[in-house]
Amino acid sequence: MNAGKTTTLLQSSHNYVERGMNTLLLKPKIDDREGEKIIRSRIGLEAESHEFEKNDNLFQEISHQHKDQQLHCVLVDEAQFLSRDQVKELGEVVDRLKIPVLCYGLRTDFLGELFEGSKCLLAWADELREIKTVCYCGKKAIMTVRLNEEGKPVQAGEQIHIGGNESYVSMCRRHFKSSLGFSVD
Repeated sequence: MNAGKTTTLLQSSHNYVERGMNTLLLKPKIDDREGEKIIRSRIGLEAESHEFEKNDNLFQEISHQHKDQQLHCVLVDEAQFLSRDQVKELGEVVDRLKIPVLCYGLRTDFLGELFEGSKCLLAWADELREIKTVCYCGKKAIMTVRLNEEGKPVQAGEQIHIGGNESYVSMCRRHFKSSLGFSVD
């Protein structure tokens, strides 16, 4: 949260387009914060995207797009929402179609558990790059805390809850544990 993942995705796409290359931006349909077919960063950058559902075959969809117009890069926002099969399909895009795929998303949920897409990307990705943000104490934030309507940390619930700064805050591990009531000494 607030590390600039979407901003970095949009900048990467812009770099390709600026050089006359075609990109395909994908986002999960479940992320409906910015409306359909829009990827928007917190600092106001935005671009049109294609939405996908959890059961969509991304290799087939990308192959179809690639036949219509040569693709030079595929960029996936909110990649934690990919299914295991979709991560493997994106691997096929890289291996068979020779198109780079850049995925941007969270590693863990508000309880420190891996998302399905993140777990598979950690196992299958050729390369991982961390985009850093900071906790309110100034240390590197590696965890995300979900907040309720009163701004208090949530300690249970469904893994997926779509929200932004009103619902989540990034913290270092020490403050994450403290927010959940664990001893930090």
